[in-house]
Amino acid sequence: MPSFHLVRCVLVVIILSSCASIAVAASPTASKDLGDLSKVGQVSFPTSCDPSVQKEFERGLALLHSFFYPEARRIFTEIAEKDPECAMAHWGIAMTYYHPIWAPPDSADLTAGRAAVERALAASKQDDHEAAYIRAMQAFYTGLDEPILGAAPSAATCHALPTVDPKGRAMCFSREMEQVTSRYPKDLEAAAFFALSLLGTAPPGDPALTNQKRAAAILEALYATHPDHPGLVHYLIHSYDYPSLAAKGLKPANAYAAMQPWVPHALHMPSHIYTRLGMWPETIASNLASADAARKDAALNHPGAATHEELHALDYMLYAYLQTAQDGKAKDILKRVANVQKTYPESDFGVAYAMGAMPARYSLERRQWKDAAALQVRPMPFSSEMPFSDGLIVYAQAIGAAKSGDLPGAERAADRLLELSSSHDVRFRYFADQMKLQRQAALGLIALAQGRTEDGLRLLRDAAAREDSLGKHPVSPGSLLPIREILGEALLENGKPDQALVEYEASLHIYPARFNGVFGAAKSAERSNQKTKAQAYYRQLLDLAKNGDGARPEIAEARTYLAGS
Repeated sequence: MPSFHLVRCVLVVIILSSCASIAVAASPTASKDLGDLSKVGQVSFPTSCDPSVQKEFERGLALLHSFFYPEARRIFTEIAEKDPECAMAHWGIAMTYYHPIWAPPDSADLTAGRAAVERALAASKQDDHEAAYIRAMQAFYTGLDEPILGAAPSAATCHALPTVDPKGRAMCFSREMEQVTSRYPKDLEAAAFFALSLLGTAPPGDPALTNQKRAAAILEALYATHPDHPGLVHYLIHSYDYPSLAAKGLKPANAYAAMQPWVPHALHMPSHIYTRLGMWPETIASNLASADAARKDAALNHPGAATHEELHALDYMLYAYLQTAQDGKAKDILKRVANVQKTYPESDFGVAYAMGAMPARYSLERRQWKDAAALQVRPMPFSSEMPFSDGLIVYAQAIGAAKSGDLPGAERAADRLLELSSSHDVRFRYFADQMKLQRQAALGLIALAQGRTEDGLRLLRDAAAREDSLGKHPVSPGSLLPIREILGEALLENGKPDQALVEYEASLHIYPARFNGVFGAAKSAERSNQKTKAQAYYRQLLDLAKNGDGARPEIAEARTYLAGS
C-alpha cells in the first residue's frame, strides 16, 4: 500500500488551518448561519424563480450536495417564503429529506418530503427542465404502488434493493434522473444527482462494484473541468470508498475540505479515503476540524445537543487514535461521549452507531477483554428503534467474556445478539446481518474455549468470509473488531502461525495499518520463522505508535524483537 508521505504534512496543515479559520469565523458576531457559509464551492443552476433568490438557491444546492441537510432546508424554506411560487425551492426542501447514502427516510420525513413535492408541482414558476427534476423527486416519494419483496437487484422494475427499499423509491428516482441526463446532456447537476443515485442503489456486496464504477466514470469526466463543484468531489469520495478503489479517491479527498471549510460533513468526508488507506494523521486532522465545526453548528442551532455530525467525526477520530496507540486521546473522546445527554437528531442511525461503537472500540482495540465484558448498555431514545446500537456493546461483551474465560457470560451475550438481530426494520437490514455474523464469531470463540477447536475455527472462517462480503457500512470507519483478525489470533493460539499470517494479511488488505492487524501479522511471521516479514511488520507497528502513549505491551514486544534480531 502506498504511504502517501509526500502529501501528508501539507494536507494536515491545510486541514488544521481550516480549524483555525473556523474558530475565527465563529465569533459572537456570527450570524444565524454557521459562520460564513459563502464559501461552498461553485454551483450553477438557473431557475424560474425571482432573480433576488438565485444566489441563495445555488448556495442551498451546494450545501445539499454536501449533505448539510438542515442548513440547506433552512435556505430553501426561506426562499419559498420570499417567493412561494418558486417550484425549485420546494423541490430543494423535498430533496433534504432524501438521504441516498444514509438510511431510508422514516414516516415523518416521507410525509414532510411528499408535502414539499406537492407544493413544487403546484408552483407556477417552473419550466420544462425544472419540472423534470420535480417529477424525479415525485417518483421517489411515490415509489411503487405495491412492494415487490421478491424482486432481484437487476429486476426490470423501480425496485433495486427490496430488503432495504421495498417501495423502490431510490431506483424510481434514479431512473427518472437518468432520463433527465438523457434529455439535458449538458446539465451537470442532473449528472451529479444521477451518479449519486447509482451509489444509493448499488447492490450490497457486489464484488464488481458496478454502480460505483459507473458513478465514478460520470463524475471523473465532469470533475476534470469543474474541480470546484462540491457534489462531484463529494460523490467521487463515496464512489471510491472501497479497498480496491480507495487510492483513486485521494485527489478529491485532499480537495474537499478546503472547498467548504465550514461544512462539518465536507470536513469529515476526506477521512473515508484516509481511513481506507491507513492514513491516520490525516484522518485525525480531518475529524478534528469536522467535530469542531459540528459543535459550533450545534451551539447556534441545537444548543446542548451533540449532533450526528460531531459524533460521526468522533467515532472516526477515536478509531484513528486507537490505531496509533494514542489511547489517552481516545479516552478523552470517550469521556465526551459519556457526558452526552441530548443528541440531534434524537433518533438517528449515525448517532446510534457512534454512541454504541465508541465504548466498544475502546475496549476491544486495546484488548482489554474484562473491560469489554463489563460494558453496560446505555438506554437512549433510539435504543428500541435502532437495536444495532445496543448490539455493538453486546458484541464487545460477548468477545470480552469469551476471551477472558467467562463462557456463561459470552453465551448470554450471544443470545442477546440473536434477539437484537431479529428486528424487521428493513432500513437497518445491514446491521441485523452484521449482528448475526458477530454472534457467530462469539460462538466460534466459545467453541474454542470449550476445546472444540475444529468447530470454532470453522465458525470463525465462515463468519470472516461473510463479513468480508458484507463490506464496511459508510457510517463506520471500520469493522468493530474484524472477524478475520479474531480468526488469525485463534490460529496463532492453536499452533498454526503460517495460516494465521495468511488471515492477518488478508485482513490488512481490507483494513490497512490497523494496529492489531499489524501486530498479529508480525507475531505470526515471527512464529513461522519468516524473519524478514516479522521485522517489517514490527517496524511498521513502531511507526504507527510513534506518537502513542507507549503503554501497550505490543510496543515493548516489538522493540524487544527488533533489538534481538
